Amino acid sequence: MRIARIAHQTGMSFAVLEGQGPGATAAEIDGHPFAQIKLTGQRWALEDVRLLAPILPSKVVCVGRNYADHAAELGNEVPKEPLIFLKPSTSVIGPSELIRLPAVSDQVEHEAELAVVIGLPGARGLDRESAKGSIFGYTCANDVTARDLQKQDVQFTRAKGFDSFCPLGPWIETDAEVADAEVRCEVNGEVRQLGSTKDMVFDPATLVAYVSQVMTLLPGDVVLTGTPAGVGPLQAGETVSVSVAGIGTLSNKVVPSE
Repeated sequence: MRIARIAHQTGMSFAVLEGQGPGATAAEIDGHPFAQIKLTGQRWALEDVRLLAPILPSKVVCVGRNYADHAAELGNEVPKEPLIFLKPSTSVIGPSELIRLPAVSDQVEHEAELAVVIGLPGARGLDRESAKGSIFGYTCANDVTARDLQKQDVQFTRAKGFDSFCPLGPWIETDAEVADAEVRCEVNGEVRQLGSTKDMVFDPATLVAYVSQVMTLLPGDVVLTGTPAGVGPLQAGETVSVSVAGIGTLSNKVVPSE
């Protein structure tokens, strides 16, 4: 099932996306999508609504160096435990929204990732098997990074935390098979990253369990699972697209900061 968050003529709603291509519709959900999904009966043609970030998380927990090839390309060793850090909720944007390049950075890069969305009742102190049941679904993410600031600061907060540095979308897929899913990044149609989730050091359930031992994950929180090799620069005027097989494609244009 594809769950989206949409803007329509009368406001904003969660919706179940029905059909593909021309004729696809968005069926409005009554309230939030985490419990039993109940439709209101209101439907719109998908072309008549705007897709927003599919969820507004209280926090985005990210995992660094979770692909050995990416760790190697930046000269890092693979960690023995998941390396976690946070992106603020204010960094989240949705499909077709603008990634803004901060004036203080000369090296902003893309990082294509599979993102995990936490469902009810959340996750706290779970083992791996229990963590599987806390996963509501999956979406695409771009862990945009000011690489020069990351190297300068050593810790990741500033480099990863600018407004617009966490595109999510285009929707949440609740039935995705992610054990061996292609993760791709294209910039202006040129393939920059091409990997598979099978190459993760720690799989999504392991990551959720690990994070849940550190902090409580609330329904709607997002865990980014790391990026494959091929990260590279973004320039104003470019369009960056992140695709995860079985989920969809998330595209955003890059512009200078205001």
